[in-house]
Amino acid sequence: MTSPAEKRVSVSSFELVRYFLWLGTAVFGGPVVLCEHMRRELVEKRGWITPEEYTDGFSLSQLAPGPLATQLAIYLGWVRGGVFGATLAGFAFVIPSFLMVLTLAAFYVAYGGIFWIQGAFYGIGAAVIAIMVLSSYKLAKKTFRAEFLLWGIGLVSAAITAVTESEWFLLFLAGGILVALTRRFSLRTFGFAFPAFLTTGLNGPGSNRILLKIFLFFAKAGAMVFGSGLAIIPFLHGGVVLGNHWLSERQFLDSVAVAMITPGPVVITVAFIGYLVSGTMGAAAAAAGVFLPCYLFVIIPAPFYSRFSKNVLMRGFVDGVTSAAVGAIAGATIVLARRALVDWFSVICFAVALAALWKLKKVPEPVLILIAGVVGILVKLR
Repeated sequence: MTSPAEKRVSVSSFELVRYFLWLGTAVFGGPVVLCEHMRRELVEKRGWITPEEYTDGFSLSQLAPGPLATQLAIYLGWVRGGVFGATLAGFAFVIPSFLMVLTLAAFYVAYGGIFWIQGAFYGIGAAVIAIMVLSSYKLAKKTFRAEFLLWGIGLVSAAITAVTESEWFLLFLAGGILVALTRRFSLRTFGFAFPAFLTTGLNGPGSNRILLKIFLFFAKAGAMVFGSGLAIIPFLHGGVVLGNHWLSERQFLDSVAVAMITPGPVVITVAFIGYLVSGTMGAAAAAAGVFLPCYLFVIIPAPFYSRFSKNVLMRGFVDGVTSAAVGAIAGATIVLARRALVDWFSVICFAVALAALWKLKKVPEPVLILIAGVVGILVKLR
């Protein structure tokens, strides 16, 4: 007897868009929570997607570079509506958090100098470090499993990232090739100007050249980062803070914090960064840049994926790259912690937040961050 979850239930484009709009608006918790929500809702409850289709989509999303949950949403949209369905699902999933982050960024630029805003982010920064520490630990356990080679790649990547304060993409490639081989043999500018109010960031209006640079940088980030949305943070830190000097360390940490307190994909932090650099058009350029590669990496191989999904070399390469990426997250956490934990309050806030996350398994991260923000404001009022 076939269960409801094993056969397709008809679904309209409107229903598909409505679900992904709601998912991007109301569900917090990062890629693992978002992916599990899609499985539970779309496979088990609604029957829009078969278990096999979900498994293939999840596997492809892990293999391809880019944010995991966004790619899975795009793939599931492709399953029900081809390229048009993939486009609708991806856009509907991303646009709610993009608009929220855009609003927060505009508020941050306009009122960032007010003491209570500074106090809120003072407390939030410490809580974000706690979340990143625990996330790094969980990702390491899940990714490395009991394979010493993966642990070695991750630890080397973490150490190099922490010491150099930048991400080495060649190390990612080396990790991927090493694991793949081990398993295989052991087993210019726009022609017009945008209005100034659309391109005004922290340092005034940005030029078309800056917008193009933003788009290309974030497209590179979207094409080179695997797995969790947190994996993009060390790459962004190296380019946004150290390379292009678009933001200060404090502003970058605030950008990460904003992504933590909004629903939808964590990688939407790029829109906040883009806004700080060059206003609304900067946010749009950053978001388009980071999501375009993951969109293409899903819809192009999707029709052929079943032919190479179990390839040993392919899976080994991805595991190696992902291990290096997880290590880079841990290294970036150390780098950001050195900037965020600057006094007794920030250290205590970090310790309390980490203890709460560790002991109270179901505490929502956005709630924890908002509490830390309130505490930060109270401390600044003293």
